[in-house]
Amino acid sequence: MTFDPLSAIAPDRRVHAMSHTQPEPGSGFRTQNIDAGNVTRLVAALDIQEANPGVRRLRAWAHEALAAGSGERALDVGAGTGSTTRELAAAVGSNGSAVGVEPNPGLRAIAEERAASAGNPARFTDGDALSLPVPDASVDVVWCERVLQHLTEPDKAVSEIARVLRPGGRVALLDTDWATTILHPGDPEITAAFTSGALTGAVNPYSGRRLVGQLSAAGLVVDDRGSQALLQDHRSVAWPLIRMLGESAVRRRGALTEAQRDRAYADLSEAAERGALHMSVTMFAVVAHRPE
Repeated sequence: MTFDPLSAIAPDRRVHAMSHTQPEPGSGFRTQNIDAGNVTRLVAALDIQEANPGVRRLRAWAHEALAAGSGERALDVGAGTGSTTRELAAAVGSNGSAVGVEPNPGLRAIAEERAASAGNPARFTDGDALSLPVPDASVDVVWCERVLQHLTEPDKAVSEIARVLRPGGRVALLDTDWATTILHPGDPEITAAFTSGALTGAVNPYSGRRLVGQLSAAGLVVDDRGSQALLQDHRSVAWPLIRMLGESAVRRRGALTEAQRDRAYADLSEAAERGALHMSVTMFAVVAHRPE
């Protein structure tokens, strides 16, 4: 959703590992849907996301909890345009290293260009979250943001992260839980038909609530947890996304009639005019470490 600006293009941020399902319409960040013609659009969406206050607050919290330090080796699984990889590179300094794993060659090229322009030593490589191109126990800190929700085998990706972490190494997982989507005001049954459409765009839409259990199952120790509601502007309707959800509810899922859809559109428009619109989804973050 436009509280997460990527959702106008795809259900969420990006996808960084092969999935064994068929390509899904609109999921342009999924690896099997990589299209060179979409790179400009994906970059624009990622850049908008960088300015989202909720995303920025949760990232800041996670960076502080992860505490990447001088001389450490950092890995960003699903680097996108490389903003987090660059931040990790700055944290570990010239004595450390920061590598971003990104399977989309167009995004990877942008990440490399931006790092070079900023004089930042971050490096980028092709790779898959289900088979990271990194030796066992070779990384001090791992960052993985909004990747697992797109994977058919998210537990395997978390196991891969555990594999590459050295004893004492730390990981930050950040992901959205699409079942927390709220849309208000409107008839509860109608708005529920809209928000349930948010669950159809990710193969693992409940990812946010699963992070703690996945890390524990991989043998890692959870150190801290955080969350942040990503809020849509209360004064305007995110029409590209709302219409996408509305059409899905009417034509793909048969959950609403056209009249019910149009009633929802009118309710949301009126609320926005009053500055009373609420539209949000919650993103969660968990920081853990591999025992010594």
